[in-house]
Amino acid sequence: METKLIDQYCNNLTAYDRFITREVRIGDIPLGADHPIRIQSMTTTDTMDTQGTVEQTLRMVEAGCEYVRITAPSKKEAANLENIKTALRRRGCDVPLIADIHFTPNAAEIAARIVEKVRVNPGNYADKKKFQLVEYSDADYQEELDRIYERFSPLVKICKEYGTAMRIGTNHGSLSDRIMSRYGDTPIGMVESALEFVRICEDHQYHDIVLSMKASNTQVMVQAYRLLMHKMMEFGMNYPIHLGVTEAGEGEDGRIKSAVGIGTLLEDGIGDTVRVSLTEEPEYEAPVAIDLVDRYKNRKDHTPIRPIDASPIQPFEYNRRISNKILTVGGDNVPVIIADLHEVDHLSPEALQPVGYTYDEPLDKWHIQDMAADFVYLGDQEISFDLPGTVKVIYDADRWANRQEDPHSFPLFTWETYRNAGKRSETLNFVRGKAGELTPEGLLGIAYDPTVVLVLETDNSHAMPDQRRLMMDLLQQEIMCPVIFKRTYPDLDEDKLILYSSTDFGGLLIDGLGDGLWLNTAGKDHAFVNRLAFTILQATRTRISKTEYISCPSCGRTLFDLQDTTAMIRSRTNHLKGVKIGIMGCIVNGPGEMADADFGYVGSGPGKITLYRGKEIVKRNINKEVAVDKLIELIRFHGMWVDPA
Repeated sequence: METKLIDQYCNNLTAYDRFITREVRIGDIPLGADHPIRIQSMTTTDTMDTQGTVEQTLRMVEAGCEYVRITAPSKKEAANLENIKTALRRRGCDVPLIADIHFTPNAAEIAARIVEKVRVNPGNYADKKKFQLVEYSDADYQEELDRIYERFSPLVKICKEYGTAMRIGTNHGSLSDRIMSRYGDTPIGMVESALEFVRICEDHQYHDIVLSMKASNTQVMVQAYRLLMHKMMEFGMNYPIHLGVTEAGEGEDGRIKSAVGIGTLLEDGIGDTVRVSLTEEPEYEAPVAIDLVDRYKNRKDHTPIRPIDASPIQPFEYNRRISNKILTVGGDNVPVIIADLHEVDHLSPEALQPVGYTYDEPLDKWHIQDMAADFVYLGDQEISFDLPGTVKVIYDADRWANRQEDPHSFPLFTWETYRNAGKRSETLNFVRGKAGELTPEGLLGIAYDPTVVLVLETDNSHAMPDQRRLMMDLLQQEIMCPVIFKRTYPDLDEDKLILYSSTDFGGLLIDGLGDGLWLNTAGKDHAFVNRLAFTILQATRTRISKTEYISCPSCGRTLFDLQDTTAMIRSRTNHLKGVKIGIMGCIVNGPGEMADADFGYVGSGPGKITLYRGKEIVKRNINKEVAVDKLIELIRFHGMWVDPA
């Protein structure tokens, strides 16, 4: 049995053990307890379009949604939920419906009498959000809490009377001015915002509650959920948990970002329902969520991992592990990417193009992309051309022995061959070993060698915790060698490879562990694998190599075509390395939900766009026909624009 940790947020850090919550009934599909992790999504139609919403809901259920959420921004949309529900039941569909409420308590009170669950956001349900810093005395703060109690209690009583469940869902970007003034834009602020509402529910003996802590920043999202779990354990609470990364985006980027956040928590047994938020049609979200959660159906059967008595990792804030700086690896260097080309036949300059290096033969010059791998592993292959000076080569130790005079070449040893090696590099030696086979005592063999970079592998099905366990040994023994996480996925299609690798690497990077990634996928396109590795680093905020788009999923509140608009903005700005652009369909998902974006493009009325610099409005109600041009002008004005190459 694992010793209880001071900063405990899950049942066990080494054995897969799902946190068992109380059961909350949502229609005929119960949530939590020993029930399966449930799948849900949200409609993108106008809620007043009854037929369109019904048809989309049916497609979502067909795709695997067990709950369907529908926005109810005002009383008329809330009332129309009755017509939608009636039409669905006539079609033989009894999927539980969830009303999504933000600013309108009256709408929530109407919806709670109709649907099986309502979702409220504490930051804007009965609290103030004007982006003002206000000094609250304890008396002032309590006065505001009393006001919220009076405003929120009627909904609680209705939910209790009608048997309606409730999600209290905090969003990082929409914390109230009161919470921001006392706690700042922090995970503890997110947690306290939700717990204030939970306490009101409990005061009314109402417990059909689900909690969420969503953010676009995966580090903040994971930290907030962990802190929520810690507080629930401290207070004896056991409410089910809804997992999601808000405004994840589209395509590969959205899937990677979602898997980093959601997967990291699922690994530790946290989560009872999942919604993957993509800027795509909602029926495409459910299969992604299903692939994420299905991975844990038989996870309890994994090979045992040594238990942890005391964790040296602070789980509620980001701290990068301190490691030796060896050339470009470790220390204050960003995590590196190792491209695995050892199976490429007849190596030529063209073989490096997929991993970021393009050779211009007439000019005898290499062009280097932003997402260019830092090392290439060639195994025992020979190479007959000159490489660009920025890339370094890793050979198997025997092959390296013939090239050891090359300052850009370095050996890869196994654990055994390193210990018995007659010749090693004087600057950098890669040593590979499996997490489950390396003992704390054995690690002492590399503790005093300042040239060693550990390549850490695992074949445990509970892979991320297996590698994390070994990292805790290094931290506890103050062994500072840099660590490259290597994973091999031989038999996965691209969709699952994206989700599994993002989970496995992401869960480690979120905790500040690791100095690089090595993704080995035999038979996969090298450009895809290289892009995947860099995007995982971007999603964990550990290495920024391209523009980031914080784009909300469409819903009935959206004032323009999000998918087309996002694609258009991306096509004109995707060369801006490190710039974060929020693309929000309405003011609900505007200055708050895009959180830490550099620039914001927000729907503010039919055909109208408002532009933001951070959370500050710069231009209001621009015609959408010229809004992208004005966005680019704004980026240029702030010195963050570069012309495309």
